[in-house]
Amino acid sequence: MSDLAKEKARLLKKRGSLCSLGSHEVRAIGKTKDSISTVSYMEEHGHHDDIPRPTVQMENTYRLTPSRRFPVLTVKDLLRDVLTSYLQEEKYEPELCRQMTKTITEVVKARVKDLMIPRYKIIVVISIGQIRDQNIRMGSRCLWDDTHDNSSSHIFKNNTLFAAATVFGVYFE
Repeated sequence: MSDLAKEKARLLKKRGSLCSLGSHEVRAIGKTKDSISTVSYMEEHGHHDDIPRPTVQMENTYRLTPSRRFPVLTVKDLLRDVLTSYLQEEKYEPELCRQMTKTITEVVKARVKDLMIPRYKIIVVISIGQIRDQNIRMGSRCLWDDTHDNSSSHIFKNNTLFAAATVFGVYFE
């Protein structure tokens, strides 16, 4: 059994779906068709829901500027490494790319947090799509402090898919 088939089987065990035929019929030019509705649900809760976090009391530092700036080039290299290692040999499949987006987002967020950048909130946005004969433009808007906040992004392409990844570092006063 291939790794992809094992992964799909594992996901199907976690996730269930209900499918029901509708009681009403749709008539279209002499043809009768039943309507089908599908509802998906998750049986398991995330592991983070089970562990209660103790509240941490911190004293005010009254610091208005960061002691260290957001490392744009380091994060860009990190994005390049992660996207290349996860997507180099992959082909575009919608379900697989949906899962890969979540996985890559968590990996990037964990690796940026490992850089130990103090007092920065980390926001990771990753989009994966299929390469066809089209163009795409992506943008983002937010309230921004040019002196402290920064972002880093990288675009990855192979024969069948593209990935656009952006990491925002927002200074938390």
